[in-house]
Amino acid sequence: MPDRPESDLPADRAQEPADTLPDDVVVPDDLSGLTAPKERELAVLITQVAEAEALAAACSLADLDVDALPTPVGALAVLRDPSGEAPERAAAAVSQLVSGVPLVLVTRTEGQLTAFRYQDGQAEGKLPPGLVLGGAPDALEDLVTGQITVADLPGVVPSRSIGRFRAMRMLTAAARKARKNK
Repeated sequence: MPDRPESDLPADRAQEPADTLPDDVVVPDDLSGLTAPKERELAVLITQVAEAEALAAACSLADLDVDALPTPVGALAVLRDPSGEAPERAAAAVSQLVSGVPLVLVTRTEGQLTAFRYQDGQAEGKLPPGLVLGGAPDALEDLVTGQITVADLPGVVPSRSIGRFRAMRMLTAAARKARKNK
């Protein structure tokens, strides 16, 4: 044992070399599990898009497989596959489609939440998850903390249910309507 004089060691260990281990200690052959990146359990895009159907249409055009959900503060996009770099690619793609308007990517890995702000296709920095969820609707907080699943929420619009042609028509009509209302 380092930094301990032999007189401080128990009598039965005073004569043991420092590099021996007790018989019941097992060191696994493969230690990659200790350093391997953990798989994400959930990835959610928090947007200011008013309608879940419009967000699902935009995600369909970007070839993203998400479930879009309406909330009072804007639509959410829950990625069906949050593994690898998919969440970051999805956040960049959607933030480019809704240029000029920021969105937040929230991920959950082994119960830990992370949040990043995206705008115009670029990550702009890490945000404190508690701050992001501070004024969020209860449904969003329950979803990202694992209390509920997408299936428990009303108004889910899968992006795969909207074809590319229909998505283009929907977004064109929404843009036209927005220009009229200005």
